[in-house]
Amino acid sequence: MITDPTFYILAVIAVLIVGIAKSGFGGGLGVLAVPLMALVIPPLQAAAILLPVLCLMDLFNIWHYRKLWHKENIQILLPAGLVGVLIGTFTFRYLSDAHIRILIGVIAVAFVFNFFFRPASGKEAQPNKVAGSFWGVIAGFVSFGVHAGGPPANVYLLPQRLDKSIFVGTMVVLFTTLNYVKLVPYALLDQINLSNMSTSLVLAPLAPIGVWLGLRLHKVVDEKWFYPICYVLLFVTGLKLLYDGFTTL
Repeated sequence: MITDPTFYILAVIAVLIVGIAKSGFGGGLGVLAVPLMALVIPPLQAAAILLPVLCLMDLFNIWHYRKLWHKENIQILLPAGLVGVLIGTFTFRYLSDAHIRILIGVIAVAFVFNFFFRPASGKEAQPNKVAGSFWGVIAGFVSFGVHAGGPPANVYLLPQRLDKSIFVGTMVVLFTTLNYVKLVPYALLDQINLSNMSTSLVLAPLAPIGVWLGLRLHKVVDEKWFYPICYVLLFVTGLKLLYDGFTTL
């Protein structure tokens, strides 16, 4: 089990951030968790330690949002996300962490700029099988390696301006399924081992705390502020990933 105090300081912050992000705002800012932990341990090990904690959070979230999700979007995103996880299982080892972070950062920042500077149409986007399948594959692929599927899924879902609880619930259903599926390839890659799982167990009590904080914030944030906050968080996340990517090339 990891005993470095610096790791645990960063891991506590990371787990609370991802808990708040997943249960309160759809998970966008949660992509900071693995990069934060990866400051002191290898990125793949950080992702493996975090995965069981994410699965525990998902149990709390899926119960809370069990009736609050968009069926049509899940029918589009989930099969595509599973394909993305499968692609990631066989190809992720050939891509550097820096390149993945840059890819996600470019997507996130470009999407936010497009939202704020495009001409206003006054219309919400509708579920689209082609666009949803594309972004679903991307979300599943990057979710496999660095648990960063939130921004690609946000790119597809945010323009629909769903009710905030339906939006978060849809993200919860999507990534709960993908996270539990990812346990299989992680085990095959020998990342579900005694050392990593012991560290996950130490961090596990933080899971319900992060979820509770996220749910509280979700309730108190007014609807008119919800989406601007999500876009700001997505923009900050994108900048952080670009910085991490280019500085580690």
